[in-house]
Amino acid sequence: MRLRILAGTILLIVGLVLYAVLIVIVVPKLLPDRTLVIMAFYAIAGIVWIWPAALLTRWMNRAAPYHPPPGAST
Repeated sequence: MRLRILAGTILLIVGLVLYAVLIVIVVPKLLPDRTLVIMAFYAIAGIVWIWPAALLTRWMNRAAPYHPPPGAST
């Protein structure tokens, strides 16, 4: 269970770094030099990464259901 959470955390961090590098370095070379286009692109790109991260987080949480410690009130 913990291995899935560790793997998911590492994948999330590495994936987010690679996504940011791709967005900042590679993609702007493909965009036209228009301020509104660039602003819209970065606004959308800043939101799009949330969906894969949410799916990965759900996958990680499926592995380890919460069990309160003995004696803890629920």
